[in-house]
Amino acid sequence: MKRILLFFCCSTALFLNTLTSSAQSYMLDKTIALPGNGGYDYVFIDQVNHRLYASHGTAVNVVDLQTEKVIGTISGMKGVHGIAVANDLNRGFITDGKANAVVAFDINTLKIIKTIPLTGNGPDGIIYDPSSKKIFAFEGDSNSAAVIDPKELKQTGSVALGGGPEFAVADGKGLIYNNLEDKNSLNVIDTKTLKVIHNYPLEPCGGPTGIAMDKDNQRLFTVCRKNTGMSVIDAQTGKVIQTLPIGAGVDAVVYNAAAKLIIASNGDGTATVFKQKSADSYELVQTLKTQYRAKTMALDTTTHKLYLPVADYQPGTKTQIADTFKLLVFTLK
Repeated sequence: MKRILLFFCCSTALFLNTLTSSAQSYMLDKTIALPGNGGYDYVFIDQVNHRLYASHGTAVNVVDLQTEKVIGTISGMKGVHGIAVANDLNRGFITDGKANAVVAFDINTLKIIKTIPLTGNGPDGIIYDPSSKKIFAFEGDSNSAAVIDPKELKQTGSVALGGGPEFAVADGKGLIYNNLEDKNSLNVIDTKTLKVIHNYPLEPCGGPTGIAMDKDNQRLFTVCRKNTGMSVIDAQTGKVIQTLPIGAGVDAVVYNAAAKLIIASNGDGTATVFKQKSADSYELVQTLKTQYRAKTMALDTTTHKLYLPVADYQPGTKTQIADTFKLLVFTLK
């Protein structure tokens, strides 16, 4: 009987382990064709309204995630980068880098409401901070962040950053964490005082781009191009706990809190998936095959799907093939 019970327990454990392992694998589900041509950058998901916004040249393509169909395009800009949404105002905001402006639109009609001129140059990343209820647009050419009142639709301040900003994430309690790509460091911004209150070195990270946050454990995940690594950082002290190897040409990283997964999207045609075993323990569970230059992405926290914008390229070049822009959709199995 003991042998039978032991066999049963071992078999059950093996089954559960296999089930857990298989549940942590992403698989390509489909592709969604998007209209138009041009470069692409950030992709953003409005979880409240189940909509995805993909920057695309001079426009933003909008996808209904419940049907996974294109429902509109916001056009007429000069060079789109990031998208943010203030759901309490039913407004969205787009950085138009070449126009040195942020474009506000109605998220229900997708109509442009106002183009807001900025004092700085080269707005790129953009986020909505729920604590201060302000929009922060990160200006790569001015080493600053423009602060916008989303209700009044005007710039109300600026934050001197001391370097070239990349992705940023808000903790929801009044702090924003922002990577400085050229300084290999991380800024902590107080959204009340509009000041940088800490700057943490990220060595051995070189060229930090994307950033994500585990708010429960106060851990930041920063991905870096020069050393092809993902650094795990204590948000309270700025200490780099460990740096894990990823693919080349990384841009974005997301944290799936429910599944305890961190995913880095790399321009070399892979996405590196880590399992969070504890706040300070991580293991590689999958090197997902994506597509060349599929380097940005967004996570739908409701369905756990990943959406990566990409176009096809002529072999061995960085020349896009016309009318091939799309979203790669990966499902967690």
